[in-house]
Amino acid sequence: MILTMKKNIRDLSLEELEKELVRMGEPPHRGRQIFTWLYSKNARGFSGMTDLPKGLAARLDERFTAGALSLVKRLRANDGTEKSLYELPDGGRIESVLIRSGRRATVCVSTQVGCRFACPFCASGMKGFTRNLTAGEIIEQVLLAGDAAGSRVNNVVFMGMGEPLDNYDNLERAIRTINDARGVNIGARKITVSTCGIVPGILRLKDLGLQVELSVSLHAADNALRNELVPVNRKYPLEDLVEALEQYRQATGRVVTLEYTLMKDKNDSLKDADKLAKIAKSLKAKVNLIPCNELAELAFGRTGKKRTGLFRGRLLSKGVTATVRITKGRDIQAACGQLAAGPEGHEV
Repeated sequence: MILTMKKNIRDLSLEELEKELVRMGEPPHRGRQIFTWLYSKNARGFSGMTDLPKGLAARLDERFTAGALSLVKRLRANDGTEKSLYELPDGGRIESVLIRSGRRATVCVSTQVGCRFACPFCASGMKGFTRNLTAGEIIEQVLLAGDAAGSRVNNVVFMGMGEPLDNYDNLERAIRTINDARGVNIGARKITVSTCGIVPGILRLKDLGLQVELSVSLHAADNALRNELVPVNRKYPLEDLVEALEQYRQATGRVVTLEYTLMKDKNDSLKDADKLAKIAKSLKAKVNLIPCNELAELAFGRTGKKRTGLFRGRLLSKGVTATVRITKGRDIQAACGQLAAGPEGHEV
């Protein structure tokens, strides 16, 4: 027997929702009403949409679901960070992370089940790639994080499982609904896309027309080492990546962040810092140094605090703005590089 799954209504843009309602014999403003219920009022179903005509909610329920994610498990770290494991309708599993800092709540969302790029210090690619998430599956992570936080989140970072720019079309659709004042209503400058360096995606993102923030997982400042640590560099080497980032900077006026995970005796020498400073200065970029979060399956160690300080000091001496990321959620494997819910699930 073939089972037909309902379409996730959150995969539709406002314009598509209006057209769908017209096809159902309803005026287009019904689409706007439903859009408001889904995002401004965070409705999880159709029966509670009280200003819809009698019978329309039932017809919508026959065709659509208002959500795709089922919570499997949620863990809370000692620092208050929360990691959620979700199951998708097809059995795939993803993780997202809620990070609190004072009154600010940031959600780190996934864009793919697994990851095809297999950076050797990152757990997300250990089980390979299964599929892209839909726009609705991405957006729902933001809404569910708001539920967990007890209010809407302030910031969205696309730094979870997967490579956002490898799922560009659904990423853009999700960003537009998240940013839309009639949707989730989070400002573009509160939305950050992190990429391992997908040059065509960066060039598309520069024409998005929204001032989203861009972070690049650089992790090495020469091609030989970056080929090892970030294998996509073999397809899009540093020269091409830097050129694309310069085009992005000029087109958007936004400052690019270079993310650099410090790995003991691998990429943390002062010589490495000098190479990184050269790239950062050419792009007028800032650098975010990330402590390596060790996992038993991954053979990279963490650079010590003293050496991290020397590395950052070298960047500062070269005129580069450099910060060290405060690690959160490490005790529940929710920190950078630790998300690893594969298609068969991950015991968290």
